[in-house]
Amino acid sequence: MDQSNSQQQSVFRRRSLNNKKNPVNWPSFSWVTGNIHRFCAFGLGSGLLRPASGTWGTLLAWLLWWPLQQVFANELLMGLFLLLAFLYGTYCCHYTAKELKTDDHGGIVWDEFVAFWLVLFIIAPMSLVWQLVAFVLFRFFDIVKPSPIRYFDAKLKNGFGIMWDDLLASAYTLFVIAILMRLVGV
Repeated sequence: MDQSNSQQQSVFRRRSLNNKKNPVNWPSFSWVTGNIHRFCAFGLGSGLLRPASGTWGTLLAWLLWWPLQQVFANELLMGLFLLLAFLYGTYCCHYTAKELKTDDHGGIVWDEFVAFWLVLFIIAPMSLVWQLVAFVLFRFFDIVKPSPIRYFDAKLKNGFGIMWDDLLASAYTLFVIAILMRLVGV
């Protein structure tokens, strides 16, 4: 009986470790802050907030956008920063997901940071209202994952895959904003 129960628990644990939103496998703040790659992958700790870790991560990314604009005032520097943030995100998200024994843990939100920063970079200098519209649209596309976002989310199982589906959500966001701007005459 004990051996059977042990086998059932190990199967459950194996399944639960592969679940993106697994609350049993939710890391502690001390674990996340114990390594710079984990800390970045968890969006400077914002990915630990629940529910809706991705929304919290995107919100922190939005708040950090204003100081980032001051530090990288030149568009070329900001573009270079975003490219490096994407490349580093590919590494740190893969590293952290591998440590958590999952494809894409729900608390990994660096992908939201970089993708939303890209949206803000492209729509700049838009008003706070347009930034709010971008925030809502980005979260919608990141959560709903219309095709082909859902396809890539299911097929790409590495750091690049974690980052890529959010870049696609940012492309959808930018497309809808372009249409809205045309409709309202901005």
